[in-house]
Amino acid sequence: MTLPHPAQLPEETLDPENWDEMRALAHRMVDDMMTYLQSVRERPVWQPVPAAVKERLHQPLPLEPESASAAYDDFIRDVLPYPMGNIHPRFWGWVMGNGTVLGVLADMLAATMNPNMGGGNHAANLVELQVVDWCKEMLGYPMQASGLLVSGGSMANLLGLAVARNAKAGFDLRRQGLVAAPRRLLFYTSAESHSSVQKGIELLGLGSESLRAIPVDAAYQIDIAALAAAVAEDRAAGHAPVCVIASAGTTNTGAIDDLNRLADLCAAEGMWLHVDGAFGALAALSPALRPLLAGMERADSLAFDLHKWMYLPFEAGCLLVRDAEVHRRTFSLTPLYLAHGGDRGLSAGEVWFSDYGLQLTRGFRALKVWLSLKEHGAAKFGRLIQQNVDQAQYLAALIDASPDLERLAPVRLNVVCFRFRPPGLDETGLNTLNQELLLRLQESGIAAPSSTTLQGRFCLRVANTNHRSRREDFDMLVAAVIRLGHEIVQQDVLV
Repeated sequence: MTLPHPAQLPEETLDPENWDEMRALAHRMVDDMMTYLQSVRERPVWQPVPAAVKERLHQPLPLEPESASAAYDDFIRDVLPYPMGNIHPRFWGWVMGNGTVLGVLADMLAATMNPNMGGGNHAANLVELQVVDWCKEMLGYPMQASGLLVSGGSMANLLGLAVARNAKAGFDLRRQGLVAAPRRLLFYTSAESHSSVQKGIELLGLGSESLRAIPVDAAYQIDIAALAAAVAEDRAAGHAPVCVIASAGTTNTGAIDDLNRLADLCAAEGMWLHVDGAFGALAALSPALRPLLAGMERADSLAFDLHKWMYLPFEAGCLLVRDAEVHRRTFSLTPLYLAHGGDRGLSAGEVWFSDYGLQLTRGFRALKVWLSLKEHGAAKFGRLIQQNVDQAQYLAALIDASPDLERLAPVRLNVVCFRFRPPGLDETGLNTLNQELLLRLQESGIAAPSSTTLQGRFCLRVANTNHRSRREDFDMLVAAVIRLGHEIVQQDVLV
């Protein structure tokens, strides 16, 4: 068989065959998405995906093309109507931002340029450097610190803990590995800390037994006396206390650890202080809330998310590290094919971000942050954060005023934990009732809180990082919880 010579084969590209048709489709997409965002309040928060749609989304690999327009029609039919719901004004599940209109467009611009943000001499890297500097300024962190944007708080925690581990190991951990550790390296955190902390410790090869979960007090803050005792006990046993992971806004209740006292303890003990400020750190943008975070600026490393309480589209997290050289030594590895430096050519550049994290290939996350801060200004984000906290207090007041409802934790920031509590039910019955209530509330499309369990009590959990929420939405939530709760009791489904 004679194979065609390569010169005889038609050359292909993934660019449109008809640019005018693609341009028209692009305009249609933008118009549809603007309408979708503008009308978000008119739709259910969430609805289940129908069986027919699930079947269509479980089809074999397409080998031959359909048109871009047909593919977009499939998206409109099978994907867009069934979102997670977090762009809706009454979505308060977990801790999620809602995205912004300019953020949507910024991601389109970033994808069009499509730079690799690992490093190099191009404008996009300068944008990220400026965004990182703006983050330091917003949070009162030292301007000489290093930093980079990451996918989110989990990755920011992982990288920050890696720097802490290497900095405090007492030997060349990158070269020798943990096998050379003369003593067990120990990390300490609140029993209320985020699960990403334990995941990070495990991924770093330390093992979950190297993470000490310290009890919390009545305000769900880490018990510093218990922490100091644990550190002293571990030193006496021959172990090496390395790092304290403080919470600036716990996921369960929004509690903020006493960061100044923790910084004092770490300084006295020669330990690293890492602050997980996934959403709470950005409360510093509100002048009234900033004092709650006093001491955060003393952290050796600080993790936080811009896609939570700065409301930006996923993904946009950030890690800041006080000692830039220690940060760089943890990750920098430059093979010949990635040689960089100098002041000329594409391989120049003030900073190569690949020297400060795991990723060499990185997307242009910084553009949506840069454009959004230019569009709104940091002060407006601070006002919106304060607005969310005020709304949480409003919800707490509604709950406290209702004989049917019970609040289960203090409201320090923007997280409200409560339950429907009719008379005559024990704790097991109340847990079962509120579990069913949560499902009905979500399935109704009225609102979407999530849940947690505090001291054995299942509760509805509202985490308000929503720039679209209004007070009327919380009125609607409370009315729906009371109505659905009474319906469940009347239907006697708990027996």
